[in-house]
Amino acid sequence: MGDTILTQTHQNWVEITLNRPEKLNSFTEEMHLELRTAIERARDAGARAILITGAGRGFCAGQDLGNRDPSKMTSTPDLSQTLEKFYNPLIKLIRSLEFPVVCAVNGVAAGAGANIALACDIVLAAEGARFIQSFAKVGLMPDAGGTWSLPHLIGEARAKGLALTATPLSATKAEEWGLIWKSITDDELMVEARTLTNSLANGPTVGLGLTKMAIQAASTNSMGDQLDLEAENQKVCGATPDYAEGVSSFLQKRAPEFSGERS
Repeated sequence: MGDTILTQTHQNWVEITLNRPEKLNSFTEEMHLELRTAIERARDAGARAILITGAGRGFCAGQDLGNRDPSKMTSTPDLSQTLEKFYNPLIKLIRSLEFPVVCAVNGVAAGAGANIALACDIVLAAEGARFIQSFAKVGLMPDAGGTWSLPHLIGEARAKGLALTATPLSATKAEEWGLIWKSITDDELMVEARTLTNSLANGPTVGLGLTKMAIQAASTNSMGDQLDLEAENQKVCGATPDYAEGVSSFLQKRAPEFSGERS
């Protein structure tokens, strides 16, 4: 693996840092492949949570446009190939992980960088961070799941406003609108993000993972389908050692020690 992605492995979770600070962590093909590899390795090694953040003063400025200069190209680009080969598999991978993914947005999150953050399960942002759907500034439409995430999280009116005007949204306003979980002082962001990720990784991660999947399914399920899914998933949860441990620790008035194991 190269150096566009940094990983730090903790006891049962992994911190992944986008590492092109001189370019506001904008994506190249190499960086895409390294990020997916880092996430897959964490998953395959049994990580129970992942934290994603950025190096330097920004989280991610989206796609690196350095190699997209029209004056240096002999034909028009097929941007669907970039999405199908890089961004779409990344978003699908994050959403498919059966454990929590926390994102700590340490600075500007623009274009696809904003939407990659929104694909994560819990988003914390420094108060100085900004979310920008910058696509309209270059004649594009939101991608990396943006046209799905925005209306689902904040409604059609606000989604269209952000996408059509490319107006920067502060972390404080993003929290107020329900776009993210919480805005935090810049100095405290990584402390809180690491504490949260560690807490999730030491929780009943089978149940947490099934909770994640059920909430994601709710947008397309009927109430009846969702009730059936809850019953099916709750059966799995009830058979785990963590359910037995949770009940025992509650009755014994002690802190639980969850293993994250299935039955």
